[in-house]
Amino acid sequence: MDAEKITPVKINEAQAINYAGQIAREMGCKVRKSKFLGGGSFGRAVKITTDSENFVVKLLLAPGMMEKETFDLRLLAENCPVPMPKVLYKRASSPDIPADGYAMSLIPGKSALLSPFLYLSGKAGRMSFADEVTSALHAIHTCTNGKFGDTMAPDSSSWTELYKPFALDILKKTDKAAENGELSAEILRAAQAAWEKFDDIFCEEPSRACLIHGDLNTANIMVQRGRVSGFIDPLNSMFADPEYDLFQFDNLTGKRFFLSDTYIKKYGASKNVRVKLAFYGLFNEIYCYFKAGTLIPFIMNPLVKNMHEQLEKL
Repeated sequence: MDAEKITPVKINEAQAINYAGQIAREMGCKVRKSKFLGGGSFGRAVKITTDSENFVVKLLLAPGMMEKETFDLRLLAENCPVPMPKVLYKRASSPDIPADGYAMSLIPGKSALLSPFLYLSGKAGRMSFADEVTSALHAIHTCTNGKFGDTMAPDSSSWTELYKPFALDILKKTDKAAENGELSAEILRAAQAAWEKFDDIFCEEPSRACLIHGDLNTANIMVQRGRVSGFIDPLNSMFADPEYDLFQFDNLTGKRFFLSDTYIKKYGASKNVRVKLAFYGLFNEIYCYFKAGTLIPFIMNPLVKNMHEQLEKL
């Protein structure tokens, strides 16, 4: 776990479509249609349609991501009862395509974040969705390791041995960024207040190093006809405290579907789970800022507020 800033490869929509087409042709495919699907801080995705199939090409904006991301997709697929994208092809960057990229199977349906039918469904429908999602995530969490850390080389004997130095590094970077005017004093105060209570918040050491998805918010849950059709886009998957997967359930529209509440009710949680999730959420969002240079106020501001609220309850 590190928060060293990356210098992302700059790829716009037109370039992404062009590069994805080149990769598809390398695979021996005749491209009939291509559609830009979007992307976040670390990637650009394009849907490719051929005579016989649809698949997705993802271009990675940072070096060193491809081997881990494709490894994690395979590992998660082996342990997840709902579909995950299957890696079909991968290729390193080159003079004509400046980013690493890989092709993967297309998960049918649409993002749960973009499903008005699901969002506006009654409570029973939303709770059924939460039950499906949490059952699948728990299945992933049953894959364990004797060590905590990156999926490709876990090496820490305990979760706090791994996570506490990472959190301290984030705090130090936040202090410097606030001093330089890059981050607000409000973000710094929330991070400082949380750090001061670190030992109280993390007073229970997780007993198992569980495989986690790492970024399972509603944008990365695919649905079709009201049912879960798959999970996509893991990020920083590792063997970790399983509760490290739950803070994303409270981001975006997750609270609408009772996702974290449902997981906790079904599978239990540590004593300080709510303040832990607040800590994880805040420090992860700051990490994403340092890693990719992107600050999203409508995500960050509620995390700052929630951190203070949860600390008051500790």
